[in-house]
Amino acid sequence: MFEHILLTVDLEHDVSWKKSLPNAVESAQAFNSTLHIMTVVPDFGGTLVSSFFPKDHKKQMMEAATNGLHTFVTEHVPKGIKVQHIVAYGTAYEEILHVAQEIDADLIIMGERAKKKRSKRKHVEDYMIGHNAARVVRYAKCSVLVVRDKE
Repeated sequence: MFEHILLTVDLEHDVSWKKSLPNAVESAQAFNSTLHIMTVVPDFGGTLVSSFFPKDHKKQMMEAATNGLHTFVTEHVPKGIKVQHIVAYGTAYEEILHVAQEIDADLIIMGERAKKKRSKRKHVEDYMIGHNAARVVRYAKCSVLVVRDKE
């Protein structure tokens, strides 16, 4: 049913994958899918901000992210699953949508951290998902599974 599954992870925040990774692994095993695991290095934008970083900061960040992603896969993905490592640079939702289209993803799986509970009374933001997840859900050409982390 799913030939290509795209799992998004933020290597700096395990809450972004703690609940979604098991779903991705289970789906990849069940359907003998290729699991494309991606992380996005943020683009710090304008020349003013980037002028405070060393000239080769992008290269260094991409290398660190690539090494981190390979370590992540080795530590968390069972052997026998076909894995493709993807490190993108830019705005998270734009890169996720771009990669999903490029690999012809059948399913995108991404984690979404639940908002901290302030009181027993519900607030409108308790029912919303973050802006990256919302945009991926809205514009993806395939199914998207947003896995909530209930705190």
